[in-house]
Amino acid sequence: MRSPRTAAIVASLLLACAPVSNAQSWRTVTKVRHLAAEDQLDVNVRYGAGVFRLRAAEAGVLYRMRLRYDEDVVEPLAELNGNDLELGIRGSGRMRGWHKEGAGELELELVRGIPVDLNLEIGATRSIIDLGGLSLTALDVSAGASESTISVSEPNPVRLSDARFQVGAVSFRAEGLQNLNAERIELKAGVGEVTLDFSGQPQEETTVDVEMGLGSLTLRFPRGVGVRIIKNTFLASFDSEGLLKQGDAYLSPDWESAPRRVTVQVKAALGSIDVQWVP
Repeated sequence: MRSPRTAAIVASLLLACAPVSNAQSWRTVTKVRHLAAEDQLDVNVRYGAGVFRLRAAEAGVLYRMRLRYDEDVVEPLAELNGNDLELGIRGSGRMRGWHKEGAGELELELVRGIPVDLNLEIGATRSIIDLGGLSLTALDVSAGASESTISVSEPNPVRLSDARFQVGAVSFRAEGLQNLNAERIELKAGVGEVTLDFSGQPQEETTVDVEMGLGSLTLRFPRGVGVRIIKNTFLASFDSEGLLKQGDAYLSPDWESAPRRVTVQVKAALGSIDVQWVP
């Protein structure tokens, strides 16, 4: 059964991908705000359809936003109220998905050096997101029919309690997940191809919960990290290369002695689960 949140995402995507009139009024705007007295931010980004890019800003910049949009359909959103920052677009009109000719674009840079609770609500997008350089204290990503790559190119300097990803019909790839410095990572995915890469600065203990429908899941682990996989699957094939079965779990041979460990619990329906080892 779909959660209310998932149903809302799907409904917004149906609007985003619906046919639109050829009459469009495109504009490009750039908005920049410099860091002042802010010492913490709650950031909410909303973007329905198009190409989306996110990375860390240069020193002293609170945010920089470059938006190409159809002004007959939506308007830019950039509002700071205390520690609450909202960025992206405002409006419920029909936008072109990233695979359509004439799609919109949002390029966003966020502040370095202060704690950030980051919430991304993105729809029918092609997303290229690099979280390296951000000080993330919370992370929540909701994506619809998207092609998304999330990388963490630098270690998060603060401890992140939970990182949540909820995606629909997707191609989703997350790289450098150990750099998130997260105690727990949660992924809920519908239909598509998902790759989770656990390279980066290893943490002592990381727990990962994955719930998938129809699709393929690839788990990539660096050698030297202890791995335990617990799976509850229905007709999902499992390539457990390099793992030893012990009870209801599959363990790497060095699980007991490894100083850094990752536990992955997988619930999956039809599809496949593939384990890969990287240097």
